[in-house]
Amino acid sequence: MIAPLALTMGEPAGIGGELTLLAWRFRQAAALPPFFALDDPVRLERLAGALGWPVPLHPIAAPEEAAAVFPQALPVLPLTLPGAVTAGRPDPANAPAVIEAIRRAAALTGAGRAAALVTNPIQKETLYAAGFRHPGHTEFLAELAGGAEVAMMLACPELRVVLATVHLPLSQAAAALSTDKIVTAGRITAASLARDFAIARPRIAVAALNPHAGEGGTLGREEIEIIAPAVAALRAAGIEADGPAPADTLFHPAARRRYDAVLCMYHDQALIPLKTIDFTGGVNVTLGLPFIRTSPDHGTALDIAGSGKADPASLVAALKLAGEMARRRAAQRATA
Repeated sequence: MIAPLALTMGEPAGIGGELTLLAWRFRQAAALPPFFALDDPVRLERLAGALGWPVPLHPIAAPEEAAAVFPQALPVLPLTLPGAVTAGRPDPANAPAVIEAIRRAAALTGAGRAAALVTNPIQKETLYAAGFRHPGHTEFLAELAGGAEVAMMLACPELRVVLATVHLPLSQAAAALSTDKIVTAGRITAASLARDFAIARPRIAVAALNPHAGEGGTLGREEIEIIAPAVAALRAAGIEADGPAPADTLFHPAARRRYDAVLCMYHDQALIPLKTIDFTGGVNVTLGLPFIRTSPDHGTALDIAGSGKADPASLVAALKLAGEMARRRAAQRATA
C-alpha cells in the first residue's frame, strides 16, 4: 500500500474539474491508485450535476482518510473558492485558492502523506494577478522544494523527452543553451530513469540544435562548442549519453529502440514528436524534485470547459504513472 495521490484543482473555469470527475468514474477500468482532490466540493458537486455524471463526493479532513473512501466516492480535501465559477471565464478572485491547492498538495506530498502530486492545468495569466511570479508549475514547485534543480520530462509509452530549455521564444533558446545546463538536465534525467522508471543503465540520446547537427560547423557551432562538450561530460560521469544527433533522425521507431530518453534543446523539438506519437496520452513529469509530480500534457481548454467533451486520457495517464513511480520509490525504501 502507498499513500493516496494528491490531485490539485487547476483553473476552476477550465476542464480540470471535469477531468477529476471523469478520472474517478474511470478508476476501476483504468486501475487507478486512490487519489483525493484538493478542490471546492460545492463547485465539483454542481459541475457533476450539470453534466449528469453520478459522482458522489466525500469531504475528508486528512489524506489518510482517502483510501477507505475512494472505492465509493471521490475524496475531496476542501478548499473554498471565493468567486463564482463560470466555465471558460477565469476569475482572478479564485487565483489564491488555485495557488493554495498547489502549495498544500506539495507540502502533503513532501511530508509523505500523499504518495505523489498530480496537477490539473492552470491559467497562468490569471494567477499573475494574485502575485504568482513563476513561468509555470515546474518553477513554482522547485521553489517550494527549496530551490531544487529540476528538468521537465514529457513521457508516453513510446517516448520520453527532456528539455534543456523550456518556455522560451525560439530566437532566445539557442542563446540560453550552455554546457552546464545540458549536463544538469542529463544528470537529473539519468537519476530519475534509474529511480523512477527502473532502468538500471539509462541510455540518453542528446539532440543537436541545428540541421544535420551543424554540418561540421557550417550550419552553426553550438554542437561543437556547447553540446558535444556536455555529452563528453555526461559520459565522463558514467552516464551513457550519445550525440549530438540530428533531430530529424531521432524519433522514428527504430531510433527510439536505441535509447530510454532524448535530451532536447528547445520546447517544440521535444513536444512535436511526443504529441505526434501520442497526442492524448502524454504526461508531464517534473524531474529532480524530492517528491513525485506529474501532470496532463495539455492546457485548460477554456473553449470546451463545462461541455463534458474533455478527454481525461492524459490525466488518467498522469495518475497511473505517478502511482507506478510511487510504488518504485516505496519498494526502494523498503529494501534500503
